[in-house]
Amino acid sequence: MASNRHLGRIVALQTLYEYEFRVHADDKSASVDDILHRNLERYEQEIEDTEFVDELVKGVLEHQDDLDNQIRPLAPEWPLEQIARIDRNILRLGLYELLYRGQQVPPKVAINEAVELAKAFGSDNSSKFINGVLGTAFRTLVEEASNADAKVQ
Repeated sequence: MASNRHLGRIVALQTLYEYEFRVHADDKSASVDDILHRNLERYEQEIEDTEFVDELVKGVLEHQDDLDNQIRPLAPEWPLEQIARIDRNILRLGLYELLYRGQQVPPKVAINEAVELAKAFGSDNSSKFINGVLGTAFRTLVEEASNADAKVQ
């Protein structure tokens, strides 16, 4: 199942990347549903949990503004618009899993999966960058929130 989920994350990343690319190119026909459907068809024999992939894609897009606003202070030397499109989408995907899927995905898994995506699809330094940003996100956004919740109770 783990490799199935890894492949699902790859399909989610490819879908997010293509959708962002086409939207920024003013492609009026860009439909995330069509792109996702086409990408899932390619792997229909390997990916059983298509709902997982759908949730990742739709979740990242639904929370994209919030995710981007969370990423900006985590990498202040790198304006979000200057981060390579693939790295930006890997960060969004990893941060989405950290912030919104913490009950289903352990933080270390979310970070490790994002780093593996960066190794496979990013540049030479992408994996270190992704690891650093998501590690900081975990410490500042997830752990601190958990500690604050524990103090309230």
